[in-house]
Amino acid sequence: MNSKPLVGKVALVTGASQGLGRAIALALGGAGARLALVSRNRQKLEAVAAEARTAGIEAEVFVADVTDEAAVQALEAAVTARFGPLQILVNNAGINIRKEVTQFSLAEWRQVLDTNLTGPFLMCRAFVPRMRGQGYGRILNLSHVALPGRAAYAASKSGLLGFTKALALELAPDKITVNGISPGPFATEMNTPLLQNPELSQFFLSRIPLGRWGQVAEVGALAVYLCTEEAGFITGTDFLIDGGWTAQ
Repeated sequence: MNSKPLVGKVALVTGASQGLGRAIALALGGAGARLALVSRNRQKLEAVAAEARTAGIEAEVFVADVTDEAAVQALEAAVTARFGPLQILVNNAGINIRKEVTQFSLAEWRQVLDTNLTGPFLMCRAFVPRMRGQGYGRILNLSHVALPGRAAYAASKSGLLGFTKALALELAPDKITVNGISPGPFATEMNTPLLQNPELSQFFLSRIPLGRWGQVAEVGALAVYLCTEEAGFITGTDFLIDGGWTAQ
């Protein structure tokens, strides 16, 4: 495979300030894409952008809340003004609130669903029109592996899988592929409470056949492949990257 298969492509990654979003953005940039980095935290975004630029990657920071319809519309205008039409959209921004279903407030439930499901809808609705007509496009939606205490998170991400499949069928005539990536236990900021709890961390390790937590660069490598021309016949599906967790 070409070491820079995404040269000439513009990639937008939401939730790019840390964790899997940061890893995916840097991997796409390393493959030649120009980066639009999006999150609500400018300081962290600037650090990622600086890291990218040090590696010779063109990167720009855009602060936006993906649950805000007006903010997403303004984001689309700003990104297009800076880079032109998008070719790659990665919907990674997400939140998780860990508690039993009976302990959730309605506001908390809606907060998780708004970020994890409505956010990708708003992003796709805003950016897809200009992605059409280019003969190439890639949309990646970060999904999930379900766990106890994550009912809202699991519900939102299961909904995102359905959205992914439906959108893939809608956009197939435009040669825009739409796929999901479902990471299992990864050593990210979102999983810090688990990583810092020896009992829970050991429990997770005991459930992972490969015997280790995932490394974020591994998700980045998968994202790059799914955005290449070689992956052009893959759409409407979901890729588990979980060390064998769900194979049991």
